[in-house]
Amino acid sequence: MNRGRRSEKVFSCKNDYHSFIELLKESIEMWDIRVAAYCLMENHYHILLQTREANISRVMRHIDGVYTQRYNRAHSCDGSLFRGRYKSILVDGDSYLLQLVRYIHRNPVKAGIAANPDRYAWSSHKGYLSVSKKWDWLHKKFILSMLTEDRQLWLSRYRQFLATEKDDEVADVLEASKWPPFFGPKKFTDWVKSKYYAGKTNPEVPQEQQLVPSPSLIKQVVCEFYGIDEEVLHRTKRGEFNEPRNVAIFLGRKLRRDDLKTLAREFQTESYSSIGSSLERMRKRLQEDRDLKARVEKGSSLLMTPCRKKLDENSVPTKASLKDRKLKGLTRARD
Repeated sequence: MNRGRRSEKVFSCKNDYHSFIELLKESIEMWDIRVAAYCLMENHYHILLQTREANISRVMRHIDGVYTQRYNRAHSCDGSLFRGRYKSILVDGDSYLLQLVRYIHRNPVKAGIAANPDRYAWSSHKGYLSVSKKWDWLHKKFILSMLTEDRQLWLSRYRQFLATEKDDEVADVLEASKWPPFFGPKKFTDWVKSKYYAGKTNPEVPQEQQLVPSPSLIKQVVCEFYGIDEEVLHRTKRGEFNEPRNVAIFLGRKLRRDDLKTLAREFQTESYSSIGSSLERMRKRLQEDRDLKARVEKGSSLLMTPCRKKLDENSVPTKASLKDRKLKGLTRARD
């Protein structure tokens, strides 16, 4: 969770809530996380998520940082939005997990701003009640299966469980000024201590073994697709949208998770803000331009296939092989 500095608002209008939820969806794909529950309050938020790559710090730095940028841009302000680093707690995956879901979804009721969870729009509670595919991004099936294995009873059991207001243990933990590092039964806490606290100073180990395309390979494939020389990727001109450059930057961020400093160096610019602006432009265009989205998705899938991961950087597919992969049928729209 995180709270606004001096308990000020972090959500000032409906668009802010929508923006944060969209950012959660983007982060699921970008950082390989699962979001099981969330609740967005006027001056703070709660998120229950699973990081499958031990990258919680990187994920939360991205969420808080990008949301702050979007909030400041939308409201014509600047500076920090949150009071500082997020709070986090490692949770055991049993009844404690269920208790947290209930606590998060009942947060508006406890705060006195909603008569019941159904009356509050900015939490994942309504996602648990819905069978619509638009909520497939929410990692709720695992939670519901803990209540009963019978899918036909998920909704009724969930409502029964949520109606129970006994969250004293969870409230004592989450409403304290200082959070413990983990939450669960003694067996769980003993396991965590023995595995991660016995002479180990950094429990978050980067997944360096994961094969990702190199910056050079990303550039080469983008150049091959657009039929350009690499120098085009380094050109910038105010008011013009250099699609190949923006696509290459976007893929570097999405597939390699490079930070702005690294991307600025790769694309020969000293301005980190210009890289950030490029990523923001791509984000907006991808929402509006289906053809562009199709081109980016195709490039991403080609770069991340097992055979491509193992390619030597000097063995980039020829134009003929790209055509064989049905790239020919994609329109190469340019502004």
